[in-house]
Amino acid sequence: MIVAISKLSSAIYRRIAKPLLFKLPPDIAHDRMIAAGSVVQRVGFLRGLMHWSWAYQNPEKLSQTLCGLEFQNPLGLSAGLDKNFEIAGVVSSIGFGQMEGGSITFHPCAGNPKPWFYRLPKSKSLVVNAGLANHGARRILARLGRYKQNQLGDMRINVSVAYTNDKQTCTEGEAIADYIGSLKLIKKSRKADLVTLNISCPNTYGGEPFTTPFKLGRLLAAVDDLKLDMPVFVKMPIDKTDDEFADLIAVILKHNIAGVTISNLFKDRTKVTLADKLPDSVPGNLSGKPTFDRSNQLIKLARQRAGNKLVISGVGGVFSAEDAYTKIRSGANLVQMVTALMFEGPQIVGQINRGLVKLLERDGFSNVAE
Repeated sequence: MIVAISKLSSAIYRRIAKPLLFKLPPDIAHDRMIAAGSVVQRVGFLRGLMHWSWAYQNPEKLSQTLCGLEFQNPLGLSAGLDKNFEIAGVVSSIGFGQMEGGSITFHPCAGNPKPWFYRLPKSKSLVVNAGLANHGARRILARLGRYKQNQLGDMRINVSVAYTNDKQTCTEGEAIADYIGSLKLIKKSRKADLVTLNISCPNTYGGEPFTTPFKLGRLLAAVDDLKLDMPVFVKMPIDKTDDEFADLIAVILKHNIAGVTISNLFKDRTKVTLADKLPDSVPGNLSGKPTFDRSNQLIKLARQRAGNKLVISGVGGVFSAEDAYTKIRSGANLVQMVTALMFEGPQIVGQINRGLVKLLERDGFSNVAE
């Protein structure tokens, strides 16, 4: 029965909800989704209905312990959708095992001038130019503290941290201080299960200063000094050569870093083939399917260089169970998605987890950790 409901939800989203949403500018559609979700998650009956209808649980096959934390399933929401942790209750209800919110910064940040998003429907991609817009670490952590346990369930909370996107934090020292300020607040709040250092947001004043080995080492040394009592991940860039990427992994292995998230938005439009016309006047960088192949290549490279010393969270172009399974077989322990939610609907989360179980059984694995 639940499978039938999930299929019906897909049909309704594809034929009714999505056409209506896609008539709206993507920025407005996003804002309304966040507003609606923040109301819906307060009603226990609605959370329960979403979970019953769309989520899929199979702890025997899908749960695993990583960095001392149990993840009920490997699928997580990537950063960028819920920048301020406003709909964490909805994210949990539809079946994600983890969510990465943010990126948050020490100071509130208005982000880049709108519009922030541009749809490429044939390419299954969004052009993103939000510029780290968020309410600031203090306000966001206070909001996280107001969630009740029954709203979040067993979902792991991953806070993505960047430096404030303004001219006052452009220098290396100011940017590191900004990261450290947020991390101190997170440590004090005890509201995160893990944190991710976003070193690769391409839509900011200072660019990506910590995607060179020397500067990354300085940032990670400062983070080491905090002695955080939670796992720390690094969100990796996608536009590096294999050698440049391997050099970053080598630096990460020298520090108290538990894992890497691979990877961020695609900047170089000349390296991807798009099925839609993308005007040069549209600023921003590519999410979704255009990132899929390169992120998988980098996952394999990271696993080759790091062995089992790092947990890998694979992100980029996950629209199906087969996509998630490809990342896992490439070397990822966890998988994240975001663009597919807009293109496929919220029921896709449970469908991917259910499909993963079938793929594991087909190939003779008893658990995703294998």
